[in-house]
Amino acid sequence: MTITVQNFTRQYINGQWREGGSSGIIKNINPYTGEELLTIKGANHADLDDAYSAAQKAQPIWESMPLIEKKRLFERLIDVLQEKREEIIQWLIQESGSTLLKATSEFESSLRMVKESASFLTRIKGEILPSHIPNKENRVYRTAKGVIGVIGPWNFPFLLTMRSVAPAIAVGNSVVIKPASDTPVTSGLMFGVIFEQAGFPEGLVNVIVGRGSEVGDAFVSHPIPSMISFTGSTEVGRRVGELAGKYLKDVALELGGNNAMIVLDDANIEKAAKAAAFGKFMHQGQICMALNRIIVDESVHDEFVEKFVDIVKKLRAGNPVEKTTFIGPLINQQQIERIQKDVRDSVAQGAMIVLDGPVKNLVMSPIVLTNVTNDMPIAKNEIFGPVACIIKAKDEEDAIRIANDTPYGLSGSVFTADIHRGVEVGKKMKTGMVHINDQSVNDEAHVAFGGEKDSGIGRFNGEWAIDKFTTTKWIGVQSGYREYPI
Repeated sequence: MTITVQNFTRQYINGQWREGGSSGIIKNINPYTGEELLTIKGANHADLDDAYSAAQKAQPIWESMPLIEKKRLFERLIDVLQEKREEIIQWLIQESGSTLLKATSEFESSLRMVKESASFLTRIKGEILPSHIPNKENRVYRTAKGVIGVIGPWNFPFLLTMRSVAPAIAVGNSVVIKPASDTPVTSGLMFGVIFEQAGFPEGLVNVIVGRGSEVGDAFVSHPIPSMISFTGSTEVGRRVGELAGKYLKDVALELGGNNAMIVLDDANIEKAAKAAAFGKFMHQGQICMALNRIIVDESVHDEFVEKFVDIVKKLRAGNPVEKTTFIGPLINQQQIERIQKDVRDSVAQGAMIVLDGPVKNLVMSPIVLTNVTNDMPIAKNEIFGPVACIIKAKDEEDAIRIANDTPYGLSGSVFTADIHRGVEVGKKMKTGMVHINDQSVNDEAHVAFGGEKDSGIGRFNGEWAIDKFTTTKWIGVQSGYREYPI
């Protein structure tokens, strides 16, 4: 399928496609072929002001729109998504290096996210509470926060941007999206197209494509947005949180991870190995929830390594368009160089390479390391690439200690024949999400998603998204005259 570049070289502000005002440009490159997909003239501060002003004007009109009209628009949005399914999948493949499997999965998850968000239209509710004061009642209303700034990532660009945009819109907010520079279409400009075609009001969804060095800080510190939703690295997330805190803005931050799978001594090793291979190498390991460390009880360590390597050897790396490809390209050369350095430094500290493969352009074949300790770079740092490190644990207690010995706490996994034992281990893991007898890469539109410690602040999805993207107001109602002691 030939992808289109309709409108994707322009900014989307107040319902209009217009050229950015910056002198800088952003080149959109296919990471597998190296082909330039398109070039975008970047946004400047004036564009940013216009986008936020448009969103501010559109938001109260949208929030007060009749429910039946909002429902109709969300139904049309779902139709537009389904109509553009193949186009979105092809953009994910060609822009972010997604394999066909990953791109298809990402689209389907995004569609479920929109359907879940559509249900928020009738799930927003307030409360009436009693009062200690005679003839008074306390009403608690839930309303939109206003304008939400959304900063999208490049790894799961469509889903992780949609995870903020759809819920924010559903509960009455307007949004301005700043997409990742590596994926300006799937984490931004595509949203302009689909919301425009669905018929949403002008100014409700705006997209500005600009370098972080030019508009990044201003996107957060601008006086109009009341909340910033960011998905990305912990380093950048700290900067977002710092700026937002200075101006007393709320944040939703989904940041890095150093996720561990614990394989206990009673686990089904073959099933654990297969799950680990998926959770490690899906999308080349470029997932915040991907397994960073596989911690295996020493009594089953050698058996696990043997079965795991046998499975990983069969994973095909190459052209992401082809159905049989499981591992596609990394997003850019800097990622390759960073990962290779961590592997070299870890081997110098005693890690052993038990499976190695070639690097061709941006396609890195799987690497498996054993004899890894938690202080080695490959275990200490977030890999975000197709390298698996296996750590031997003395027993269950040691495995939990190793898993928790990190500043991160996003997702995790435990494999065991005893589900109760798995749950108890999971409760001791200092992480926002744990999956028993499954790998760590899971995201369901109706279940709380988020991490602890350096992995972020806040929860996405379901009722937690409703809480995050709304605010509450207390209105006390006195039905009779109140006597005052004065």
